[in-house]
Amino acid sequence: MAKRKIIRIDEEKCDGCGLCVTSCAEGAIAVIDGKARLVSETYCDGLGACLGECPRGAISLIEAEAAPFDEAAVAAHLAAEGRSPAQNASLPVGTEPLSHPGGHDSCPGSRPMSFAPPPREATSDTGRRPSALRQWPVQLHLLSPQAPSLAGADLLLAADCVAFSIGDFHQDWLAGKALAIACPKLDSHQEVYLEKLVAMIDRSQLNTITVMIMEVPCCRGLLQLARTAASRAERTVPVKAVVVGLQGQILDQQWVRIDDR
Repeated sequence: MAKRKIIRIDEEKCDGCGLCVTSCAEGAIAVIDGKARLVSETYCDGLGACLGECPRGAISLIEAEAAPFDEAAVAAHLAAEGRSPAQNASLPVGTEPLSHPGGHDSCPGSRPMSFAPPPREATSDTGRRPSALRQWPVQLHLLSPQAPSLAGADLLLAADCVAFSIGDFHQDWLAGKALAIACPKLDSHQEVYLEKLVAMIDRSQLNTITVMIMEVPCCRGLLQLARTAASRAERTVPVKAVVVGLQGQILDQQWVRIDDR
């Protein structure tokens, strides 16, 4: 078997709350004998959508020898349990499911869909709006933790897709903040992200961190990354989570609890 990313559950930390079960679109986790357990390696896609849901920090993402992820097996597993595959889950109002020959429909974050265009009057705004971007670069891999623009700043840590979903992203969310963007699903070497965020908190003395993620499960890893960094840093920094709908609506925003604080 080849090595790939897969979840690991620490049974000593797990209290059997089951929050991870509902966050896993593939049905890879079940509570058995009072503990969350991985039902089958073939059901786990290794995206880690469940990481941010565990209040005990019992779930981690590791790289280990494991059977490959099998979308067909997931579909059969969900059907046997009477659950609909992720591509048949309820969609936001105004969306329409599309077929996808590439075979990525089992992940809600990759499910193709189309949106009805906004009313004509909603797109009649004219005039050039200035950018609220204060620094460059913005991709987290390229951003130095000691960049002058980060000193004492309010950091906006945004998933890559967020700015394309929110029409007034610059005006409503970016203005007055430093920016870092990342994709918790596709970016590699994310352990570097953790080190950088800890350094930003301690050395650049960030004032606050606002984490903006999309509503799809695979995006939650970015929030977990920020929470972990805040818990490991020597300084205390407030972290706010903002969840964005696929058409730019703000579904939730709240200050989050930081473990070990």
